[in-house]
Amino acid sequence: MSLPPALSTVVDRFQRAPKDLRVQALLQYAKKVPPLPDEFLQDRSALEQVHECQTPFFLATRVDGDGAVHLYFDAPAESPTVRGFAGILREGLEGAPWQDVLAVPSDFYARMGLDTVVSPLRLRGMGAILARLKHQIREQVGKEAKG
Repeated sequence: MSLPPALSTVVDRFQRAPKDLRVQALLQYAKKVPPLPDEFLQDRSALEQVHECQTPFFLATRVDGDGAVHLYFDAPAESPTVRGFAGILREGLEGAPWQDVLAVPSDFYARMGLDTVVSPLRLRGMGAILARLKHQIREQVGKEAKG
């Protein structure tokens, strides 16, 4: 499985954690989602809603001139599971090359053991978040992503 180094570290931590601690770890990652920058607070139209999530979840991605991916998430604090997944993605993918982000398997969370502690409905939402951010990256890098 091809994962950027930072995401691989997160996945390894979850793999080593006993099942009963995985939910606690996920909730810790919920606290790692930074507030939105002013540009998104002033103009929320730059954020895309992930409708497959039960929670009102919004995201934006930016690929900078060096090809590094930057992630921005907005999820209510009352939804710690999905917010925790956003925290995992932020920790594992922020600053990674766009090619590495596009190579992340859609179900990488299964390797973390999240499929044993999170409902299938939540897992579908998590997969949709990753799919949506990959779509945004593809739109930004255009033909490079297809070749």
